[in-house]
Amino acid sequence: MSAYEDITLKEEEGIATLVLNRPQSLNALRTQTLDEIVDALDTVRDGGSARVLLLTGAGRAFSSGADLAAGGSGGDLGVKVERYYNPILERLFALPLPFVTAVNGPAVGAGCALALAGDIVLAARSSYFLQAFVNIGLVPDVGSSWLLPRLIGRARAQAMMMLGERIAAERAEAWGMLYKVVDDDALAAESLELARKLAGGPTHAYALIRHGIRFALDHSLTEALALERRHQRLAGQTRDFAEGVAAFREKRPPAFTGQ
Repeated sequence: MSAYEDITLKEEEGIATLVLNRPQSLNALRTQTLDEIVDALDTVRDGGSARVLLLTGAGRAFSSGADLAAGGSGGDLGVKVERYYNPILERLFALPLPFVTAVNGPAVGAGCALALAGDIVLAARSSYFLQAFVNIGLVPDVGSSWLLPRLIGRARAQAMMMLGERIAAERAEAWGMLYKVVDDDALAAESLELARKLAGGPTHAYALIRHGIRFALDHSLTEALALERRHQRLAGQTRDFAEGVAAFREKRPPAFTGQ
């Protein structure tokens, strides 16, 4: 896919910035949008030069979720989830680089799940999160039932999904749903600063950290310890480890290259 209509993707200084770009519909997700996101994620994964992914929305919303006005309410919804949404979550969690979301406004339904999928989530103070599925007689998808209980516990996740109520950004921060709430006019600058920090870090170590945390959530302590051993072996073979040790000894900041 050579050009996008519903999103934008650019890369500068090792930062791949993916913007949901349908502000007139509050960045509602139609099938074309979802196909473009998959293509963009494949481009980031296979391009080899990006060292961090930053996801945000254009205009006054992060995403209002599935675009029901574009035919999102017909047919076998399970097939649509499998065909369009699941590939996005699988790709996001398999990325070999860190993933940051900058939630610039409402994150609703599928948009809520995408927002919270980030390794590090920053949210504008005026933003909110809403599991809206039950309000139209549906169940959470896009990984919500896997992700939310791990972030905020079963009780809060179940109430959020069954009551279909807005969770303001500051409440979400207090619950442990996200990393940090920032003033609306500071979100773009703070998320870019964070992305730059990650882009200058040890990319392979970040990828192993992502994998290790997800593995540990579903496995025993013994299995997690064994994976840590394998990951530490891999990390110890990177140029970034050698550079980190040299920088420590020479009392200077490390110059990581992601190698």
